[in-house]
Amino acid sequence: MTILEFSLLVWIGSFTAGFLGALTGLGGGVVIVPLLASVFGVDIRYAVGASLVSVIATSLGAASTYIKKGYTNLRLGMFLEVATTIGALIGALIATFISVKALTIVLAVVLLYSAYLSQQPKLDNPESTSPDPLGNYLQLNGSYPAPEGVVSYQVHSVPVGFSVMLVAGVISGLLGIGSGAFKVLAMDQIMRVPFKVSTTTSNFMIGVTAAASTGVYLARGYIDPALSMPVMLGVLPGAFLGARVLIGVKTQTLRIVFSLVLVLMACKMVFNSLITGAA
Repeated sequence: MTILEFSLLVWIGSFTAGFLGALTGLGGGVVIVPLLASVFGVDIRYAVGASLVSVIATSLGAASTYIKKGYTNLRLGMFLEVATTIGALIGALIATFISVKALTIVLAVVLLYSAYLSQQPKLDNPESTSPDPLGNYLQLNGSYPAPEGVVSYQVHSVPVGFSVMLVAGVISGLLGIGSGAFKVLAMDQIMRVPFKVSTTTSNFMIGVTAAASTGVYLARGYIDPALSMPVMLGVLPGAFLGARVLIGVKTQTLRIVFSLVLVLMACKMVFNSLITGAA
């Protein structure tokens, strides 16, 4: 395979990852890392480095559209970023001392759990419940545009959600996947934030989380410009397209396809690691 063919295939895969990442809020890295490590045979640490760059590009490509449309809860996102940024720095530091095989197994587990999360039922308009005192104090409640008009919502279980975000940050720094699945889980199912607000706020957050750990990978020499450039050039337009499609599309069919892809990639990475001994 020539360098041009390799770059083209990486671009196509990255475009798809950016589209799916922006549309679901899971982050394109959840596809990029296994794609590079398992399909193209890239060392998983370099794959993680390129993925962190792609996650930043996904966030930049999608966040501007979501903020302009009024979906992203900026105040909530910035508050939760305190936890994810700390976690990302911890994860990036830990990653340099963990074996490639261990990283591969952890990634496979995260992929399978992300597939499970993507199939959990979500409520776009949760029923009104008693407000959370901490959420009120921090002014984290908000509203978003819907076909029937502007819908207001209350943020709940702030301490639990903050704790899950810390774990999400560690996973992001460790695996370079953006950990959007855990961010969406925390906001959508624990903090009871509407699904579209959860995904759009997650897309806003993943770029900041990835940026916190990118510096560590760069200092360790695990970000290769020749690999990161086609990844970023593919992810950015994919993220722009995904952001535009999300506004009016139902994502259930896409979630099924996406979860199947995650399961297949997880199985392949486990097979490569345990059976063939390759990452």
